[in-house]
Amino acid sequence: MFDLKNIFRHAATVLVGQLAVMAFGVVDTVVSGRHSETALAALSVGSAIYISIYVGLMGVLQALLPVWAELHGARRFPAVGHSVRQALYLWGFCSVIGMAALLFPQPLMDWTQVPVTMQGEVRTYLAVLAVALPPNLLFRMYGTLNQSLGKPVLVTWLQAGSLLVKVPLSIWFAFGGFGLEAHGAVGCAWATLIVSGAMLALAVWMLATQDIYRPYRIWLPIEAPDWTTIRAYARLGIPGGLAILVEVTSFTLMALFIARLGTVAAASHQIAASMAAVLYMLPLSLAIATSSRASYWLGAEQPARARAAILTGLALTLLAAASQSGLIWLGRDWVAGFYAAQPAVVSLGSSLLAWVALYHFFDAIQAVCVFVLRCYRVTVAPLLIYCVLLWGVGLGGGYLLAYEGLSGLEATRTPNTFWAAGAGALALTAGFFLLLTWRELRRPVSARQPA
Repeated sequence: MFDLKNIFRHAATVLVGQLAVMAFGVVDTVVSGRHSETALAALSVGSAIYISIYVGLMGVLQALLPVWAELHGARRFPAVGHSVRQALYLWGFCSVIGMAALLFPQPLMDWTQVPVTMQGEVRTYLAVLAVALPPNLLFRMYGTLNQSLGKPVLVTWLQAGSLLVKVPLSIWFAFGGFGLEAHGAVGCAWATLIVSGAMLALAVWMLATQDIYRPYRIWLPIEAPDWTTIRAYARLGIPGGLAILVEVTSFTLMALFIARLGTVAAASHQIAASMAAVLYMLPLSLAIATSSRASYWLGAEQPARARAAILTGLALTLLAAASQSGLIWLGRDWVAGFYAAQPAVVSLGSSLLAWVALYHFFDAIQAVCVFVLRCYRVTVAPLLIYCVLLWGVGLGGGYLLAYEGLSGLEATRTPNTFWAAGAGALALTAGFFLLLTWRELRRPVSARQPA
């Protein structure tokens, strides 16, 4: 398989860092679950809202990966630095939008009928994370830059090291001690804020001191906004960001709809959602590595090598997804017991993890395909497919089956229905994305949009 070594090494490095970041959520879930059912339920709702906003905005910035990778492949190094500086204007706009949404979440909580007893803690949780959003997005830009340059190891070290700080801080702030009162789920948010600031400070220091960044001339004075460039980035990033937003909200809005079923259902869903997010890190890492190599070869004007790298990435993804799905299905009882101590939560969580196994297999396939499609500037079609299938069939179908009933079937009123509908929607999505990817790989080189 072509470029196997580079893709595997890149993906493995990214995976370590992504798992460290995802471990933030796992740590918060376990800490909140051990604190109380109420804290875990509030975390489930609050993290669903935060992730929906953060990942959508992150997608706008992450869509620049193929641009920077192509410039790197074409050996236009100073152009990379100029592009990064212009992208800072896009980061500022995203930060303002995201903070406003996190500071005023009441309309969303009212729409999804989050129980009033949860809303106070959720609002406080989101207010803390609103402050953490800008440094998180800027650090994500730093990570995307490194991934596009084929140098993800520096980001991985920062992410892995930050976990060593996050774990004790979450435990301390959630349970209290040494003069600090217990804050439950909100304490986990405070820990995230502190760690986010520290990670960004180290990233800025590395950009300023490491020799590998000097050819790109990143630290030249920032230019006035180049609206032509920013509009081009927006045309690429906004559909990509919206697509990720639809994808993620089809996943995270389940938590808000399931919350009305009570704390046991919400807590059990949080276990399934946390595990699904952890499993997703491997295909995400493969998607980043595959798209980075493909864009590099496209920038170097070697499209045949780009196609070969994409086929290698898809093959690795299918093998990894099948292995992960099998393991989580076999170990679902143990996993649920690790996350929570309450028998009712463990029992329902185990049944949800069986659906997670199927959900993940198709999720992995579509994840790699959508990253590859961005290399070829295909962003609108995936967005439309996501809207129809993930929101319409997955989330909408799950809601109807759970609460309204459909075609003579009675309402199930169980979170299992949401996961089943989501798995079906992802299966259809993966099929359509594979067809779109195959079409782009067969398209003549002259028909491809320029960088």
